[in-house]
Amino acid sequence: MNGKIKYEFTAKTWQHSAPNGWHFVSLPTEISTEIRENLKWQEEGWGRLKATAKIGNSQWETAIWFDTKHKKYLLPLKADIRKKENIATAKDIKTIVWI
Repeated sequence: MNGKIKYEFTAKTWQHSAPNGWHFVSLPTEISTEIRENLKWQEEGWGRLKATAKIGNSQWETAIWFDTKHKKYLLPLKADIRKKENIATAKDIKTIVWI
């Protein structure tokens, strides 16, 4: 990705507690801290940072959101990505994010 910083990690997926809540992958603390320290100035409202994500064969334009309670960025997983990549809740998935 042109001029973007690449982060690779494996993390478990989880679902927000709201009924039919979104599914997410939390970026590891070390990566979240590094991104926040270096790129916070690029954040838009609510700690939103534009990103490109890749899981399996699926790559898409998205955003990560900073969760102030857990001090981590969250990557939302759209239903079509979860379906294409057969992603279940609490499953470890290898994720690549470019910011």
